[in-house]
Amino acid sequence: MTLAVELVRRFSAVQYARALESWSWLDIIGKTPLFTSPFGDVFMQGSDGIWFLDSMEGSLARRWESAADLEVEVRSAEGQDRYLLAGLGAAAERQGKVPGPDEIYDIVPPPVLGGSFDVDHVVVDFVVTINIAGQLHKQVRELPPGTKISGFNIAPPT
Repeated sequence: MTLAVELVRRFSAVQYARALESWSWLDIIGKTPLFTSPFGDVFMQGSDGIWFLDSMEGSLARRWESAADLEVEVRSAEGQDRYLLAGLGAAAERQGKVPGPDEIYDIVPPPVLGGSFDVDHVVVDFVVTINIAGQLHKQVRELPPGTKISGFNIAPPT
């Protein structure tokens, strides 16, 4: 069996808009999604370069001056491991976990709630996963370091 992890995931403008609506607390306005890692991290074009939305860490940073710089980085083994989590995706694929066209890998529970980076992922819907991650990071970002989280509830939008 040949493994071929899809390292670059692309979604429609509507899917990106719905997935990213809960990330408005970060400066994503004016940035256009280019593509997504297999784990839902979003690479975005801004007027000042290429930005990386790390959905697991809850951070947004300008990492590259240009699309060409980004391409060089993600074509390298180190870049694929750092930004696309290629090794983790390959391990999940070896276990038969392969995302469909509207899905990504997700770590459950999320790292911000103590989840670990291993291959016990589920394949989940891109829009739902990234939207919930944005809500979660917004809520925990101002908690003191080391705060224990004993549980959480997911409520429908009001």
